[in-house]
Amino acid sequence: MSDEDDAADELTHVDAAGDAQMVDVGDKPDSQRRAVARGELHLRSSTVAAIRADDVEKGDVLATARVGAIQAVKHTWETIPMCHQIPITNVDTDFTLDETTVELTVAVETVGKTGCEMEALEGVTTGLNVVWDMVKAAEKDADGQYPATEIRNVRIVEKRKENV
Repeated sequence: MSDEDDAADELTHVDAAGDAQMVDVGDKPDSQRRAVARGELHLRSSTVAAIRADDVEKGDVLATARVGAIQAVKHTWETIPMCHQIPITNVDTDFTLDETTVELTVAVETVGKTGCEMEALEGVTTGLNVVWDMVKAAEKDADGQYPATEIRNVRIVEKRKENV
């Protein structure tokens, strides 16, 4: 058996025949769960300064991105195959700006039978995409390219589960 075969045996979203399946969590006890994801959007310093000054033509970038991130968290089950619809009990978003970076941290909490990592990741990626969408005109160079604009380092930074 190869390493790939060993990995396939551990994949929970694949049945014995190799077909995709949704994991049955019906017998699992409810638990308090928390996941935190973080990511970065790299921009020109002038673009970050405009965001900080709330001087972007399309409006309040961070407020709009916060709403987009929260909406994405709540709708993750609609966009990620095999993802359960879970009761979201809390979403926190936090933006940190430095000279050329907008960093977004999204913390998601739920009480249920499955985790909320995918929801946190969806919140981060959508929130950063909203920022990019709102500032892309300022990022475009003379050739119509976006040389400074890049989403990086999207990752889970915390995962907790406590019995209730």
